[in-house]
Amino acid sequence: MAFLGIDIGTSGCKALVLSKSGEILATHTETYDFARPKFGWTEQDPRLWIEGARVSVGHVLQTVPADQIEIVGLSGQMHGFTPLDAAGHVVRPALLWNDQRNAAEAGDIVALAGGRDALLAMTNNDMLTGYTAGKILWMQRHEPDQFDKVAHAVNPKDYLRYILTGTFATEVSDASGTGLFDVRSRAWSGALLEKLPFDAELLPECHESDVVSGQVSNIGAKLFGLRPGTPVIGGGGDSVIQTLGTSVVRPGVLQTTIGTGGIIAAALTSAADNPDGRLQVFCNVAPDLWHCMGVSLNAGASLSWLTRLLGAGDYAAMVARAAEVPAGAEGLLFLPYLNGERCPYPDPLARGAFVGLTGRHDARHMTRALMEGIVFAFYDIYQLMNRMGIEKSLIKASGGGARSDLWRQMQADLFDCPVVTTLGAAEGGAFGAALLAGVAQGAWSDVAEAAQLCRDLSQQAPDVRTGVAYREAFDVYAGLYPALKPSFDAIQTHGAVA
Repeated sequence: MAFLGIDIGTSGCKALVLSKSGEILATHTETYDFARPKFGWTEQDPRLWIEGARVSVGHVLQTVPADQIEIVGLSGQMHGFTPLDAAGHVVRPALLWNDQRNAAEAGDIVALAGGRDALLAMTNNDMLTGYTAGKILWMQRHEPDQFDKVAHAVNPKDYLRYILTGTFATEVSDASGTGLFDVRSRAWSGALLEKLPFDAELLPECHESDVVSGQVSNIGAKLFGLRPGTPVIGGGGDSVIQTLGTSVVRPGVLQTTIGTGGIIAAALTSAADNPDGRLQVFCNVAPDLWHCMGVSLNAGASLSWLTRLLGAGDYAAMVARAAEVPAGAEGLLFLPYLNGERCPYPDPLARGAFVGLTGRHDARHMTRALMEGIVFAFYDIYQLMNRMGIEKSLIKASGGGARSDLWRQMQADLFDCPVVTTLGAAEGGAFGAALLAGVAQGAWSDVAEAAQLCRDLSQQAPDVRTGVAYREAFDVYAGLYPALKPSFDAIQTHGAVA
């Protein structure tokens, strides 16, 4: 008995096969890129996802034959808008989760709902620029001829589902991230949809995440090498389902993810009120849980930018040199808003900044300050979570950044709690998707039992003295965005950024 998880990421597709004992039998990642046609715009050709999945699945099936795959789970980057025509063909490149072009449309949806309080009553989430709803409205307004062809609006993993099974469907975690979903009732918000100018029929049928939504079709079998009829579950949006892959299924445990973006998340036993809408309260992939998170648009992407800027080329060497610099980077701070921001400040006009730069600082200081800035951004988001009653006793680190001892230690020191890595943490949503598929197949009774397979691999304890220094530096960091906000707005107003 083996379970296949497929994750459609921003920078690549990962396929992973998991055994009932929790052993990763095979994994493969096929990378791809996304387009940035204008500042703040990010797009991706959905054909890249399908080709990435085809190659990745083909690789793992060389180790685990298709006749051993009992069930398939899907994961994917959230919030993307993939417009399809009535025949299921892609109408235009997908608008991704970090696309910021629809700020005006997001604001208009809030107004159409009757204001922010009315919207929060309908969905328990504000309408952020990253959400799918604003992208749909943007296309309707700015590309009306193309929009007239659109019959289906699906998220990235659900496009893969369609190609794999021929079924248009989604599940509650990804649906939560459209901004059109009532997370309290775990259903599309009819109250909101009736106020919007696009047809609610564009949206797919929605299931709980562990429910089988279709079977591998003959076409899907030929394309991916899987057995026809293999069941495919709903799965989950990557930011949500990867918390299952690190066993964040009870209150008091946080998950931090450093990938392209940065995420700090916690499990909830109810759909807690989201009073100012700055956090995201979504349905969890477990039917009796919810999920609270804050998402920064700029995490690993910031380190990639600095690597290119410095011509370093070697992440490991850069980070090793950064470790030579003391905590606090000798007074250098980094505000990591290179692509606008979502949380804690939903501001597409926010910008990145090094503050405190002097002639004695070098590339090592800049790297350390950047890494610390990303951890400060997590801590900034946690202040909002703590106001909702979310506590911290342990952090589960995941994503590519979890491989860095330095980044994990920074988190332990600043948050003053242990940071652990778990089996499969670096595998992201694909591991969580495979686990959830196993739950659906009956290998484990529920997600709590499945999560027990996520055994700890490493643990780092906080250093009290360093933590005090970090929290003092954070107090300065926390004042940077409010101080610089007028300058960010002025830069945009005067056309200094195209």
